[in-house]
Amino acid sequence: MRAVLESRGLDVCGEAANGLEALEMATQLRPDLVILDITMPVLDGFTAAREITKRLPGVGILLLSMHESASMVNVAKSSGARGYVAKSEGIARLVKAVDAIAHNQTFFPN
Repeated sequence: MRAVLESRGLDVCGEAANGLEALEMATQLRPDLVILDITMPVLDGFTAAREITKRLPGVGILLLSMHESASMVNVAKSSGARGYVAKSEGIARLVKAVDAIAHNQTFFPN
């Protein structure tokens, strides 16, 4: 994923091993966009998204998941995420989501 994002001219400023580390790194590095997996150790993606949104209200958050259910998308929206992509949708869909969020739009499945 990092290579794909960098090939599109994006600067990847960090990678976290768990949700708590993602929260701490986001707070320190203040990125424009944070991509979080929903299923992470220590702190799940929804909780990390809520905390990041509280600390950095302007940051775009994209959640990735292996789940494609409408209920998960609704939880993602309520956590402050601006986008949601199922991992099964592939890298092209991820890139579209990143582009949308980078242009201050949302990206959720219909």
